[in-house]
Amino acid sequence: MTTTPTPHVSIGLINPKSATNVGAVMRASGCYQVNSVRYTGERYERAAKYHTDTHNARLAIPLTGMKDILEDLPQGMQVVCVDLIEGATPLPHFEHPASALYVFGPEDGTISQELLDRADHAVYVPTVGCMNLAASVNVVLYDRLAKSDLSNATDELVKSSRDINNNVKVKLADEKNR
Repeated sequence: MTTTPTPHVSIGLINPKSATNVGAVMRASGCYQVNSVRYTGERYERAAKYHTDTHNARLAIPLTGMKDILEDLPQGMQVVCVDLIEGATPLPHFEHPASALYVFGPEDGTISQELLDRADHAVYVPTVGCMNLAASVNVVLYDRLAKSDLSNATDELVKSSRDINNNVKVKLADEKNR
């Protein structure tokens, strides 16, 4: 009997500029059950003293600085470069691999040709103009979730995910007519 390996999802950030964006990426990573976040460059480390991970996702999700974003990848993990790249697949048409490292370029640059040549896939979010780094991560992770079995989530997921100030629910048609 063969077993399917547990999916592993990681985010790779190439020389992120903004601590605010990295904090928002960490929050998204917690919401979408990412296993780890890795980054290259020195700019984030200089700004990391500013606490921008508002849900403290870094306590459960490793945030690791590296020289090579592709270093020590788990076996079977595919590399997906996400950027406005000519010839890339539009996100709505992309089939996400079970295990993936989604690599995002810097806010003020792009993914290098060398890294792109080492990737398994290149994807772009079809927009007019470029999106904010954290917004791009959220959109890609949402797309992954929407195309997965979890897209059929129940009210139990809603109850476990919302904050304590949210207790509203949709009334069924017969409840509205009472």
